[in-house]
Amino acid sequence: MSEGEPKVWRLAALVPVVAAAAVYGWARWCYTAASPPSAAIALVGGAALVVGASVVYFVCVRGSRSLFGALFLALGLLLTVTATDQAASRAEAAVCVVREVKEQVTRSAGEGLPAERTLYRHLLNCPGGYPDELTDERRLAAQGGEVRVAYDPRHRVSPAPEGTGSSWTAALGAVLLLVLSTLVAAAGPFRDE
Repeated sequence: MSEGEPKVWRLAALVPVVAAAAVYGWARWCYTAASPPSAAIALVGGAALVVGASVVYFVCVRGSRSLFGALFLALGLLLTVTATDQAASRAEAAVCVVREVKEQVTRSAGEGLPAERTLYRHLLNCPGGYPDELTDERRLAAQGGEVRVAYDPRHRVSPAPEGTGSSWTAALGAVLLLVLSTLVAAAGPFRDE
């Protein structure tokens, strides 16, 4: 790299911070605004932000490590959306009666993968008719039993058993991946680049 050539890789270190703020803002608006965009616009807008930020990062960093940094960035931004979804307000809670519990066992093919996973789909009778079902990896109540469900009355965030839905795991993963992508960019170019 010559002296006169701009050091674009320094700007790339800012991309993860700016992109994370933009993606968080977009996702937050899509999940909690009084008049959010349609699902198609929300998806296209979010995808454009994630892909656009990754491309800008890839172009600015250059070299072999730009691919890994861009991958860390894209995954970190997707986890940002996940954390925002999980943290989105489920402002209402209802005590619902379980009508039926359907058990679904999924099997994984391949060596070293978990042998099987069981999902429990609880069909519910709730005041007002919503939510009408809840899926979890554990049986929350037997048929005829009661379960307390936290939900978004605007139906934009999936219902969850009350007291669950912690966004800490996704948020921590997002921060870790975004920090890694920032460190890759901030390290500067290799000597041979």
